[in-house]
Amino acid sequence: MTTDDAVPTCLARTPLPGEGDNPAGCVAARGVDGRPAHAAALRFYWGPMDCGKSTMALQMNHNHARQGRRGLVTTRIDRSLGPQVTTRIGLAHEAIEVTDSLDLRTLVRDAWADGVRVDYLICDEASFYAVEHVEQMADLVDSYDVDVYAFGLATDFRSHLFPAAQRLFELADSVARIQVEVLCWCGREGLLNARVADGQVAREGAQVVIGDTVDTADVRYQVLCRRHHRAGDLGPRSARPGG
Repeated sequence: MTTDDAVPTCLARTPLPGEGDNPAGCVAARGVDGRPAHAAALRFYWGPMDCGKSTMALQMNHNHARQGRRGLVTTRIDRSLGPQVTTRIGLAHEAIEVTDSLDLRTLVRDAWADGVRVDYLICDEASFYAVEHVEQMADLVDSYDVDVYAFGLATDFRSHLFPAAQRLFELADSVARIQVEVLCWCGREGLLNARVADGQVAREGAQVVIGDTVDTADVRYQVLCRRHHRAGDLGPRSARPGG
């Protein structure tokens, strides 16, 4: 966005005939939601498994849509293995699958070119995105005045930051840990996601491996406190998910 006589001009695309300097896709140029120009923000909401990240993402989308805003919902490697955001409490919403070749800026520009307004993006499973996608999120906020709400894990099964999560911590206007409490089997606060294979906490392997939380899965994940994650202690069988 640039400013000329206090009237913002959208840099996202060439205006369509009759639009002048106020393209249909540029929220700030139209002032649809009453916000000042350049009010968009990149916000990252993070937490371990089962803390409600995807649920919050869908709630955020619902709340904005109720106020007349229009957004796109994106995801990557959702637990359903499909182009949708799903939650463990049964909610679901269709979504755009983010691939390595997808440019989020082009996604928004193409929507605008088709006359579809895009005021915000909901980016679920953002820790699995590429670092380049996070840079694109920042561009959408800074140059396109599009809000971006990213939701995801912070660390992998080894307790190391995901590259995309690290970049979100570095670039986001605000970072918030989701406050829904997740407990380790011992009753302490669950902080870390353990990968469990052959009944043992895995310490090596690919950073992203799709698994489940049920005890019968070949590869599953379990939230542990730091003490028991470091010790590799999964607790008594009766305390495990699905046990």
